[in-house]
Amino acid sequence: MKTTRLLLWAIAVVVLIALPPVMTAIGQTFYIDLVRRIMILAIAAVSLNLILGYGGMVSFGHAAYLGIGAYAVGILGFYGVHSGWLQWATAIGASALVALAIGAVSIRTSGIYFIMITLAFTQMLYYLGISLDVFGGDDGMRLRSKSQFAGLIDLGDPVAFYYLVLALMLLAVVFVFRLVNSRFGMALRACKSNEGRSRAIGFSPYPYRLAAFVIAGAMCGLAGALYANHTSYIVPGLMSWQQSGDMMFMVILGGIASTAGPVLGTFALLFVEELLKGWTEHWQVILGPLLVLSVIFFRRGLAGIFYKPDA
Repeated sequence: MKTTRLLLWAIAVVVLIALPPVMTAIGQTFYIDLVRRIMILAIAAVSLNLILGYGGMVSFGHAAYLGIGAYAVGILGFYGVHSGWLQWATAIGASALVALAIGAVSIRTSGIYFIMITLAFTQMLYYLGISLDVFGGDDGMRLRSKSQFAGLIDLGDPVAFYYLVLALMLLAVVFVFRLVNSRFGMALRACKSNEGRSRAIGFSPYPYRLAAFVIAGAMCGLAGALYANHTSYIVPGLMSWQQSGDMMFMVILGGIASTAGPVLGTFALLFVEELLKGWTEHWQVILGPLLVLSVIFFRRGLAGIFYKPDA
């Protein structure tokens, strides 16, 4: 089983590495940008899977960190700070701090109360984005310049940017895999499985869940920084509850609490969405039933087609 997984990952990585030269050769560079966007959102989905799949925390506010990361890049650029090192560090740090504040409150609750608190916080940040007229308000703001790394990598080169995103996505997958299979991850999963028993054997679930919540927020902030450089335009809608719902469905569609699930779900959802958009302007009418059917017939997600999802 382990050999099968490694083989599937190897095939997927080879395909992703080969995509830019192949698409460039046949003049279909649009797909380079599309797959780059999908991989950026896959990083966000991987971060959500850490708390949703392994921590049992159903957060409807995870998109807040995507927006914070994007706005961190945009606002620093607005004031003439274009250093990618500083922008991305700020995006990750600001997202982690906000996740710490939200998590410190919400993790003390559970069930529907946890969902509603995370939803309330992300809507508060969404409306804050709308109210900031200096940064475009509801219309959003244009990124004045892509993040600069002193000649180390040029994000203006779509192929170089693509490979950077691919590397970061693979690092995110490996990081979460190692984390959930560490002692910390085992404690986190134990808290999800039986909180009462976890307390009985001598450890409190709260610090483990809070740490996972902050790590997930920081990772999603990095995805936000990448997304801002990808689109060169930042809108408050990145922090909306609809975006959080999309990310949650990517995880569920791919296979909750699985290594490959969030990546598979993101690729599947966005590719199907793109295909339907090119076919009809009423693509949502078709996509909705398809998603419902996928959940009904793929109980373990798309990852379950290839192997039993687990860490």
